[in-house]
Amino acid sequence: MVGALLLLEALFMLAPTAVGLIYREADWRIFAMSSGITALIGYLLWHTRPASKSMGKRESFLLTTSVWIVFSIFGMIPFIAGSPRIDVSSAFFEAMSAFTTTGATMISSDGQCFSHAIVLWQAMMQWLGGMGIILFTLAIIPALNTSGGMQMFNAETTGITHDKLMPRISQTAKALYGIYVVLTLATVFLLRIAPMDWFNAVCLAFGTMSTGGFSADPTGAIFESDYVMCIVGVFMLMGGINFAVIFRLVTGRWRQIRIDEVLRMYFIAIIVFSLFFIGAKYLATDDISIRSLLIDPVFQVISCMTSTGYLAPGFHIWQPFVLSLMILMMISGGCAGSTSGGAKIDRMVYLGKFIKNELYHALHPNSVLSVTVNGRMVSQELLAKVIAFMCLFILIIAAGGTVLSFMGIAPVEAYVSSLSCMCNTGFEASLSGYGDTFATMPAAAKWVLSFIMLTGRLEIYTILVLLTPNFWR
Repeated sequence: MVGALLLLEALFMLAPTAVGLIYREADWRIFAMSSGITALIGYLLWHTRPASKSMGKRESFLLTTSVWIVFSIFGMIPFIAGSPRIDVSSAFFEAMSAFTTTGATMISSDGQCFSHAIVLWQAMMQWLGGMGIILFTLAIIPALNTSGGMQMFNAETTGITHDKLMPRISQTAKALYGIYVVLTLATVFLLRIAPMDWFNAVCLAFGTMSTGGFSADPTGAIFESDYVMCIVGVFMLMGGINFAVIFRLVTGRWRQIRIDEVLRMYFIAIIVFSLFFIGAKYLATDDISIRSLLIDPVFQVISCMTSTGYLAPGFHIWQPFVLSLMILMMISGGCAGSTSGGAKIDRMVYLGKFIKNELYHALHPNSVLSVTVNGRMVSQELLAKVIAFMCLFILIIAAGGTVLSFMGIAPVEAYVSSLSCMCNTGFEASLSGYGDTFATMPAAAKWVLSFIMLTGRLEIYTILVLLTPNFWR
């Protein structure tokens, strides 16, 4: 299976090869070589005869994790051999950041640093990782339409529960990816009207719908247009919504959408945080234009809530108060089943209702209470998973920050970096004014942060279960 997926990755590498030829850049040779190496290894693995073709939970956990790591290993080859050449640690960090849609980068670029081929490859990696590598595979390889395919779907897709929208798992994957592709194409064409050239429109659309945060213009000049800000903001907002909800909207299942408490809380959170940001922006500047007091704050809230990581122009002059709000939004994230990172607002809803019941139970010990979401009672087993997830989420952030501090990184920078990578947001510690960029970190720190990014993207359990002795018995 890993071999088949590597063949798929080699096929994707042909696109930046063609772009390199079009722009007459030397990096097209690097991508042609990378595609050839990836295809050769993939072909050899594909023709390996497995002792057994059955796939249970253990195989699905191992395969899902292996695919993300192997994709990053082969995806980093152009960064090592291309221009500018970077070391292996930085290259793996760059590839993992793209596939997990974290958007963190080791390159301090002035907008002319990367070739068009590498910029497109970054955009393609984050777009592929947005909905999931396994999900894409399930959509195009019918042979995986088995119980093992469902296990991999559950191991990779974010969220608390995973609903099959269609009778077969491959049909569900096709439906979700179909929506993803249509929204991406819509973003491209609307950005092209800006006017924006096709290359920048495609790269920005990939970064927007995947909520990855990479763009062809890392300087942020691309957001000087109000139209671009509004288009990107709208589609980032959609990227943070559960794609199953969008599917129900398309198929006319309005009642399920009306009673969706998580979707309602998602929009309420964006509205409330936007009001706080508007107030902070009003106090930080004398500019009272619509762009300054409405578009910029709302754009920044959506970018942070969906873990995209785009920054509105002039963000550094805003009130320090907004940084604390951004931490809350990074932890919360968007809806489960979306392309956003964070712990997901679904778990916040479950946890909030559970805490409310516990406070009531402290006053009325004999009362029997249950947590209900969307009119359905939530089982104690599911609540226990949510609580355990949140505990592990905070512990991993704390452990990551502690390990980075041990490497000589300043505490604020260490913990902010750990939080940013765990939430797949990609904000650098320099944003707070108390740290530096990811590029200045030692090599060991880059590997630690890469592991944290993968753990956050696959939502902890898929990764940590591989570290337990019981898994290997």
